[in-house]
Amino acid sequence: MNLTDNPSNYPVDERNPELEEHYCQILGLLGEDAGREGLTKTPQRVARAMQTLTRGYRMDPKAVLNSAKFKEDYSQMVIVKNIDFYSLCEHHMLPFFGKVHVAYIPNGYITGLSKIARVVDIFSHRLQVQERMTLQIKECIQETLNPLGVMVVVEAQHMCMQMRGVEKQNSITTTSDFTGAFNQAKTREEFMNLIRG
Repeated sequence: MNLTDNPSNYPVDERNPELEEHYCQILGLLGEDAGREGLTKTPQRVARAMQTLTRGYRMDPKAVLNSAKFKEDYSQMVIVKNIDFYSLCEHHMLPFFGKVHVAYIPNGYITGLSKIARVVDIFSHRLQVQERMTLQIKECIQETLNPLGVMVVVEAQHMCMQMRGVEKQNSITTTSDFTGAFNQAKTREEFMNLIRG
């Protein structure tokens, strides 16, 4: 199996004793007893979860796009919208999550639609900030497919704003980035109308 084809099947180490030991120490530093019944397997579970949540470091998003890159004479907008994602904020290692909307205008080549979602999956499964993730998705598609333009919009809720700090429960952060044909306001407006429709 080509591991770039399905990030969710990317193997995660069954056990990482060093990582587990660090989480055991963290529990102690927080005032907990890592040996009590409810916590004995917590370091192992957290270590495994963190390896899954950061699996994007071990994957190549350009290889994912290239694995289903096809020559096609189509030059209208291709949109994949409402791509769910979950990521970890690099500042507090708390989740942020939401939806990504991606459009590109082919320039001789297209890619499989699921590959766009998998590119989002790879970049979101790293310690991130929303602004950088938006840029990385855009650049990956632009550099790999060389389309006439790419636009990415990310809408997310950040638990670091909801659980701590300002504790604003209903705030949504929106970021966008674009290249090429999307520098024209009319093209951007068309994309925004289509994702809101």
